[in-house]
Amino acid sequence: MVRHCSARRGTSFGCLLVVTLGVFARPAAASQPDAVPVDRFARLALDCVHREYPNKIAHVLNGDEDVRPPRELTPAFYGCFDWHSSVHAHWLLARLVRFYPDADSAGSARAALARSLTRANIVAEVQYFQAPGRAGFERPYGVAWLLQLTAELREWDDPDARRWQAALAPLETVAALQIKEWLPKLTHPIRVGEHSQTAFAFGLILDWAHVAGDTEMVELLDTRIADYYAEDRECPLGYEPSGHDFLSPCLGEADLMRRVRRTAGFADWLRELLPGIPEDGDPAGWLEPAVVSDASDGKLVHLDGLNLSRAWMLEGIAGALPGADPRRPALRAAAREHREAGLAAVADEHYEGGHWLGSFATYLVTERGLK
Repeated sequence: MVRHCSARRGTSFGCLLVVTLGVFARPAAASQPDAVPVDRFARLALDCVHREYPNKIAHVLNGDEDVRPPRELTPAFYGCFDWHSSVHAHWLLARLVRFYPDADSAGSARAALARSLTRANIVAEVQYFQAPGRAGFERPYGVAWLLQLTAELREWDDPDARRWQAALAPLETVAALQIKEWLPKLTHPIRVGEHSQTAFAFGLILDWAHVAGDTEMVELLDTRIADYYAEDRECPLGYEPSGHDFLSPCLGEADLMRRVRRTAGFADWLRELLPGIPEDGDPAGWLEPAVVSDASDGKLVHLDGLNLSRAWMLEGIAGALPGADPRRPALRAAAREHREAGLAAVADEHYEGGHWLGSFATYLVTERGLK
């Protein structure tokens, strides 16, 4: 098991919708199976999706009858320590089987998905969502990953995937409605580096909305993204990261905006948001990977996830700029550094990171967020 041991210290934020988006391209890595440790990433998810304990539940009790074990409360997504990690572990399995159907782990992954994604399990999940006091359950992070899982299944031309997507459809509907009811009332964006960050969640939800053909969601997000972020200037990237971050507020915002601004408009907006991106061809030291001091600490290990998410955000930002933009070398160099640091930390040595880092690594190496 390899861990990242770099000595570097991290020092480390009128919208026009692009309506001609197609489905996600097949990841470049899929033509090079050896480039993606499919079975290693799949094993991390397989080891946790039906592992009930330890477990951290975000659970509103409405009475004594709600004092029940996780497998009874949310029978589809009770493993992997918490609900959202279980959801994106199932996404990991679907993603890898979809693009690597002949991998050694593919059969086990299909079996795990079939065990979880049954109609009966999803009926219970819907009932849990709709119980009193749970209007904000897993909002927005877990809900965004749930929609991302259904997007993966929608795009996958496979009989099992169609069956699982049909089973998930009622929960997908409830999750989308939760977001649609919440956004008109959300007066400000949430600019943090953990689960409640709106920019990252909006990116996942927007990508789902295009796949699902939910124009109402696309239009709502388009409006709210402009309200929240279009006029932002000089995001304090130098203040990042906070000690428990696994998402960058500044880069997360930019990675969201590149989805809804045309190239030239995005380039100009980015210059206002992050004026410190080097343009002189010397990106050294601009944005260095974060270092985890104790990978057995469930909060401190978040910084390993930050390196992975920064990598895909930097890649997305660079790819959205004009080819001759002088900031691209610095962005790509930082992306490579963060990719290397983040992937080196993905291991099963400590469950605190092992139950979720594989999902972030898979999102990165299969280029899920890139069109």
